[in-house]
Amino acid sequence: MDFSWINSFAGELLHGLGITLKLLLLSGFFGFILAVLVALGRLSRNPLISAPLRAFTSVFRGTPLLVQIYILYYGVGSLFASYPPIRGSFLWPYLRDGFWYVALALILCVGAYVGEVLRGGLRAVPKGELEAARAYGMKRFMVLRRVWLPRALQLSRPTLVGECVLLLKATALASTVAVTDLLGAANLVRAQTLKVYEPLLAVALIYIVLAFVIEYGCSRLGKTPQRTA
Repeated sequence: MDFSWINSFAGELLHGLGITLKLLLLSGFFGFILAVLVALGRLSRNPLISAPLRAFTSVFRGTPLLVQIYILYYGVGSLFASYPPIRGSFLWPYLRDGFWYVALALILCVGAYVGEVLRGGLRAVPKGELEAARAYGMKRFMVLRRVWLPRALQLSRPTLVGECVLLLKATALASTVAVTDLLGAANLVRAQTLKVYEPLLAVALIYIVLAFVIEYGCSRLGKTPQRTA
């Protein structure tokens, strides 16, 4: 094993790490907001709200993420490229960049998967806790913000941690549409050094460290601070 190339390609690896972290944070943040809306909509008794969201979750959970990225990048992206007003607008530098198509695909995917997880968590919250919150005079939104959603997150925490790690690994698909994330940087190193295993092992180690940080951070957030007498 020869890792003497790391010093020469440290900049590319750091750049790829930055792209991976941007995808992770961007899709995680906006995907979670979408997931909350999906979960609440799925619990709605109005079929005009719940039925489209059920179809949304079925489509995005039932199709491979790579296919979704290809549809957005090669399908929607090519439509934008063939429309002259868009090509001449200020949006074109963003619409031609594969990063944003991958981010959108990840956001929608997180919204579908985590939305179903949160729906189960919301349904698992004991009704007595919600009735007690209403008895204190809390409005519906305050009950959701201070009681219902926090308890659902607590009940779903192990599954949500797993979803965060899966999201981290899913960001590696960005390299399939010419986005230089961690895996894309590894492929660049492989092409220029003709080394097959070492770049992949180095990137795999970085992913393992990031996954450990996610799991450790979530476990620390889940602990209730003890009060001292």
